[in-house]
Amino acid sequence: MATYIVGDIQGCFQELQALLELVNFNAQRDELWLAGDLVARGPQSLETLRFVKNLGESAKIVLGNHDLHLLAVSLGYAKQKKKDLTADIFSAPDCQDILDWLRLQPLIRKHPEHGFIMVHAGISPQWTPEQAIELAQEVHQLLASPQYSEFFANMYGNHPTYWTPSLAGFERLRFIVNVLTRMRYCYQDGSLDFANKQPPQGNTDTAMHPWFDVPGEHVGTVPILFGHWAALMGKTARKDVIGLDTGCVWGNRLTMLRWDDQQLFSLPSMKVADAHITNL
Repeated sequence: MATYIVGDIQGCFQELQALLELVNFNAQRDELWLAGDLVARGPQSLETLRFVKNLGESAKIVLGNHDLHLLAVSLGYAKQKKKDLTADIFSAPDCQDILDWLRLQPLIRKHPEHGFIMVHAGISPQWTPEQAIELAQEVHQLLASPQYSEFFANMYGNHPTYWTPSLAGFERLRFIVNVLTRMRYCYQDGSLDFANKQPPQGNTDTAMHPWFDVPGEHVGTVPILFGHWAALMGKTARKDVIGLDTGCVWGNRLTMLRWDDQQLFSLPSMKVADAHITNL
């Protein structure tokens, strides 16, 4: 059995299929872990959701910000973004089954054997990995409850930007979600910034740093795999924090890691050229 981890697919279904064919992925034998944002800007979000859902227990996903936005749109709490190619999901006969399945997915996962943690955006410097898992469960419990609609009605917003254990209600849940699905940069005290999307080499604000470079207990104890930050192109300068979003939907590459031997597989986006598969 092999464990494969893939960054943001965003509806790039053909590239995903090509990667899985490259490694001879077998759903009866192997695991496919997906770091969130299955949907949005690529051409085949519906096909991606159907495929991953039909993999059953062979697929392990976490929710990304685009996945949560899709659910909010379905409930009328947000408008579909102009660049999102997700309209066919809402007209599909299996739409409700797909959305119900997606809503029940967690925000963070820890592999029971290999020990790595997978999350869409990252872990706050103010949290240990164990705390992040516990806090994510608070959101998951609400999403799995009959009151899930209330969460989406209160999900959007950039505040609060700083964690304190006394945070309560939807402010607490919003902060948890923003960390796990939207975070890129933090200040030294752990406060969040949502405006800066540049890669570290393009960051001119010396007061803020990538979340994984801010001192804290969030990194260094277990490997953390994440997506979300395409501008990084997977480069974190750390061996224990692995970025997997290499911007396939933006015309770059789709990247997959085989955990068992730490082999990376990558192919170019089919948006820009006929892809030839390369093994890095």
